[in-house]
Amino acid sequence: METITALIDKIYADTFPQASRERLLANIAEARDAVKLPRKAHWDEQDVVLITYADQFREPDKPTLSSFSHFYQQHLQSTFPLVHLLPFFPYSSDDGFSVIDYHQVNPLCGEWSDVATLHQETRLMFDFVCNHMSAHSAWFKHFLAQDPGWDNFFISMPPATDLSAVTRPRTSPLLTPFEMADGETRYIWTTFSADQIDLNFANPEVLIRMVNVLLDYLARGADYVRLDAVGYMWKTPGTNCIHLEKTHQLVKLFRAISNVVAPGTVIITETNVPHKDNISYLGNGQDEAQMVYQFSLPPLVLHAIHSGSGRALRQWAGTLDLSHRGTTFFNFLASHDGIGLNPARGILTEIEIVALVRDLALEGALVSYKNNADGTTSPYEINVTYLDALNRQEDNDETRLKRFLLAHAILLAFPGVPAIYIQSMLGSRNDYDGVRAAGHNRAINRQKYDLHEIESALVGGDWLRQQVYTQLSQLIQLRRRQPAFHPDNAMTLFDSENALLVLKRHLPDSEAGLLCVFNLSSRKVETRLPEARTLQDVISGEKIEGTQPLTLDAWQFMWLRG
Repeated sequence: METITALIDKIYADTFPQASRERLLANIAEARDAVKLPRKAHWDEQDVVLITYADQFREPDKPTLSSFSHFYQQHLQSTFPLVHLLPFFPYSSDDGFSVIDYHQVNPLCGEWSDVATLHQETRLMFDFVCNHMSAHSAWFKHFLAQDPGWDNFFISMPPATDLSAVTRPRTSPLLTPFEMADGETRYIWTTFSADQIDLNFANPEVLIRMVNVLLDYLARGADYVRLDAVGYMWKTPGTNCIHLEKTHQLVKLFRAISNVVAPGTVIITETNVPHKDNISYLGNGQDEAQMVYQFSLPPLVLHAIHSGSGRALRQWAGTLDLSHRGTTFFNFLASHDGIGLNPARGILTEIEIVALVRDLALEGALVSYKNNADGTTSPYEINVTYLDALNRQEDNDETRLKRFLLAHAILLAFPGVPAIYIQSMLGSRNDYDGVRAAGHNRAINRQKYDLHEIESALVGGDWLRQQVYTQLSQLIQLRRRQPAFHPDNAMTLFDSENALLVLKRHLPDSEAGLLCVFNLSSRKVETRLPEARTLQDVISGEKIEGTQPLTLDAWQFMWLRG
């Protein structure tokens, strides 16, 4: 408890009442004594995460978590030992990220008992939407009603306040007007939308209530806890209001509480920002997040395959610090959001980014923009399924499959814990009908399915879906059997022509490991391997003589073991 107390002092100094402090510490102590579910002590090569919505699959008159549990047991359990359930709470917008009640399960999805049933089959990752909550929540209604004790739960600002320095991830207004019970109009801080009201963590009562949310998730067995939009938690007008020191201290506090209550819980920060800012949430390797989303990987892999050049990807990968054994990366290519472009800035040139955006837009991708401090706008993310992002509209399905598997072979070979989005497993294409129905670009990659229709498609009704699901499942299962892919194992990158990416994952204290070779281009490439010995491709079983030139077909990849 000493670390927790010290962090409260750092964040709040003398503004945290003693009675409130005692109440917070008592809540933590009670949770520590009550939580009995054990967590895995660390990660290893077998840890691969499935990212999914709790209402991804539907059947008439059944809770969607029941339908998902069926699909998981039939089609996914042998591939994924851990499932990230995107927010499954009652919500009012943004497909779950505008939470009405943190402590309840959306009735469409089921009840907490359905979550517990799924947890018997797999480890689970919960979303802790800690920066904001729904304008339809009871908390915000108390605030608008001016009920006693709720006045400072959210952040009011005079509309003339100079907030030009604030980092904006959206083009929507930062301040949204709301009418209070006494008829006064107050302008409330809304980073993401008028329906997502930012919480005021400067108020100790907000911290206590949000810690209670965290404690609830730990009690219900969350193995991983994802801190959504965490970089914006603390606001200080006159600053950029992102990655402030007190935000980092709050993350450290959540980590310290998890360590006390449920040792082994993994705290993951979601910060869709340039790499340097992103990895700052790893702290000193022991005191902040254990994992950060590897946001630079999706646009860099996409750029590498689009351009047929691994130059930028290789140069960036060479800068990764893999020295902290208590931290690692949460690697992914696709998610419920789009492909963020900010994490590629400073790695790709702005000309390269704009060209990539233009090319994808011509092929049917949608683009979302953000406001800049100088009044201009910039592309913020590309909205597209990763399958369609990698390919052109005129490509045949065999080409689509090759590029898609190549991208995921890179993902699975990188240091860290890999995560695969459900739409990628299902070989989903751009859902333009979903965009029209929802009225926002991100719906292009959030299609929901009738359970029986998607099961039929996977067993032969749709060749591309079937092949994506089958071959990607096989590749992931193969990856889980390779000790060299342990997240903590070192990586060496080798010089090669730009059409190739060549890396090795090392077994500890050994010359052995896996030599991974990827042809990023649409042409055959001949190369010489950096190891002159007999190797075997663990994917195909083919023997390779390292003393002889190796020819790789277009988009071919190998994982070679000595």
